[in-house]
Amino acid sequence: MAMEAAVQDNAAKKMTRNQVAWRAANEIPDGSYVNLGIGLPTTCANFMPEDREIVLHSENGILGVGPAPEPGTEDPELINASKDPITLVPGGSFFVHSDAFVMIRGGHIDLALLGAFEISEKGDLANWTTENPKFPPGVGGAMDLAAGAKQVWVLTDHVTRKGAPKIVNSCSYPLTAKQVVTKIFTDLAVIDVTDKGLVVREMAEGLTLAGLQELTEPELTLAPDCGILSAPVL
Repeated sequence: MAMEAAVQDNAAKKMTRNQVAWRAANEIPDGSYVNLGIGLPTTCANFMPEDREIVLHSENGILGVGPAPEPGTEDPELINASKDPITLVPGGSFFVHSDAFVMIRGGHIDLALLGAFEISEKGDLANWTTENPKFPPGVGGAMDLAAGAKQVWVLTDHVTRKGAPKIVNSCSYPLTAKQVVTKIFTDLAVIDVTDKGLVVREMAEGLTLAGLQELTEPELTLAPDCGILSAPVL
């Protein structure tokens, strides 16, 4: 009951999915080569900061992915690995998908933004199956990205639809990779995964550390300079 009450209490303070994507996109350093995972991370392509050169990679063989096309202008032959229609930025290129995986496995991708079913306090990632027979597992390139990218950031709702924590002491679902996640962006907070535990860098306005802790299994520590999680209306 305490979990349900906390979810209801925090509902008005949550960021939208577009706002979470915007917040993560605006954290990406200039000059980065970045892969966007299926689902929420893919949305980040629509919010890349204009003052930085960020090259988006797709494992079906693209460098230079741009934002989603305007409705009615989609090209059915121009899609990302999620089969979503995309645009291409000037200078973008196409190549065989095996070369895209060479880039991933060779350590040439600076950052992978991925979704998650669960993230452990040590940065373990579970994002490819819930072992539900109604939803067949789909690894895709997740394991390659989790192991090959220089950094892995997760974008996800802070809790499941039933109000259970997604940030847990230990993952109950099969792992994608161990100790790879360094940063978590949720609809309630931005959290760093460090050697000393989970450090909250930003929280939604009006939310206390105690309130966030109710929705999170591992112990949280507040950063000395913790700020308010905010984004434009999107």
